[in-house]
Amino acid sequence: MSEQTAAAKIADNAASNGQLVKLIFFTLSLGIVPITSYFGSLKYLWNGNATYSAFTAVGAANLILVAYIITAILEDTTTAPSPPQDTKKTQ
Repeated sequence: MSEQTAAAKIADNAASNGQLVKLIFFTLSLGIVPITSYFGSLKYLWNGNATYSAFTAVGAANLILVAYIITAILEDTTTAPSPPQDTKKTQ
């Protein structure tokens, strides 16, 4: 029985580590991508127009947030336990 609990703990730790890596990835992306998109679009795309560059940075930040929400929803639906099925023995 202890082998089963040890295996369950290992699986839980692996899931937690995967979630932590995903959180760190999206946190860094949320900090880096809007700043680089602002300065990149300021210099190369909008020819010095700071307003349009700010809109570009806001759009990039929103895309990252939407991607994080979608991955969280998809992860939540895949890890949800299935409800127990009723059989004659359990009734």
